[in-house]
Amino acid sequence: MGSDRYGSSIRYRLILLLFGCAAALTGCAAADEAEPPVPPAAKGPVHVLEYWTPFSGGDNRFMTEMVDRFNAEHPEIEVRQTNSRLDDYYQRLRTAILAGNAPDVAIIHQTSLPQFVQNGYIEDVTEPAKRVGLALDGFNPNIREAVMYDGKLYSVPLDTHALVMYYNKSHLAAAGVLDASGKPLLEPGTAGFEAFLSRIRDHVPADVAPMAQPSTRIDSVWLWWSLYNQMEGGGAFYNEDSTAAALDNPKALEALEYVNGLYAKKLIPPDINDAFKLFYEGKAAVLITGMWGTGAFENAPGLDFGVVPVPVLYDRPAVWGDSHTLAIPTKHGMTDGKRDAVLTFARWMVEHGELWAKAGHVPSLAKAARSDAFQALKHRVEFAETADYVAYWPRHVKQWSIIEVLIQQFERMIYGRQTPAEALRNANETIDAELRK
Repeated sequence: MGSDRYGSSIRYRLILLLFGCAAALTGCAAADEAEPPVPPAAKGPVHVLEYWTPFSGGDNRFMTEMVDRFNAEHPEIEVRQTNSRLDDYYQRLRTAILAGNAPDVAIIHQTSLPQFVQNGYIEDVTEPAKRVGLALDGFNPNIREAVMYDGKLYSVPLDTHALVMYYNKSHLAAAGVLDASGKPLLEPGTAGFEAFLSRIRDHVPADVAPMAQPSTRIDSVWLWWSLYNQMEGGGAFYNEDSTAAALDNPKALEALEYVNGLYAKKLIPPDINDAFKLFYEGKAAVLITGMWGTGAFENAPGLDFGVVPVPVLYDRPAVWGDSHTLAIPTKHGMTDGKRDAVLTFARWMVEHGELWAKAGHVPSLAKAARSDAFQALKHRVEFAETADYVAYWPRHVKQWSIIEVLIQQFERMIYGRQTPAEALRNANETIDAELRK
């Protein structure tokens, strides 16, 4: 019995030992199979940024390429771009801000900034910009001042996009107004520009527009604003406290009469709907439109074109323009970490302005505009100087809607339903009524 008890004890101990080893082996195996610690970046982005844009065509394509490249280079930040039509973009953005579900970052045109700043719809980003090393003195001064309010930065400007003059080299050569370097030959002043277009009309086929501009929409307003601001003492839109319009004046009228004369003399043919398409297809000799057309025209089959700044017809260089800017819409729960991620994205975007310039825009950051990559882009260098003298619309919370008043009045003028003087007088009265609301 004693030996059996001893044997049983030995067997029991052996069983415990075997079970202990098995458990130990199982624990070791589990420890060996466990995943090693994952670096934070490899686990996925620390910050996901919802990004709203109103781009179309080439702008949308180039912006998407930039976002993809940023994401590839910054695994800790993921930017998710949502693109919408410009027609209802700002209404959707305002609604989202008021509803508390705004994106983390959004494109806002410089023209629309006043209402967003005044209503508290976007954040002051001065401090986040400093934290990520985005120095304001690196921006083109004209562009920088357009987005500053009381010395504070409310958005980061990506570019300026202004009017430029495109020209078809074949048509200008046929008219004898193209020099040996491929640039337009025209005498200075309003008479010189009119003679330039008249000579083109006399030497191109009848179905080619000497200059193409739509008879409707905003193009005539842009051209008028450019010429009005070229005049010494011109460019006033409102009175000193912006409570009344100041457009019914001799200089504004002189500029508008000149624009209307181009239509009336058929140097701009009547009833043009799509001037961009006409030039793209080689059916226009000259087109004054935004520099954003450059990328598209470069891909137009058989189109041999050039581009220069809008000619100075009066006293000084000036041209309508606007800027795309990156802003942080006001929302609850935005952390400093996410703000810094947004400004990291903004800094990268402006420092890679040569990529955005492929769409035709001039970079806002001076060093980007001076970079070899930008200088190597065909056509862009020709109009880069335009950024220095862009005439932005006045800062007014109703400016975006007030421009619609000018469009309507100018359309009536172009179709002969009122004179330039009546157009300005009616615009002035309508704007005053809008300002009193």
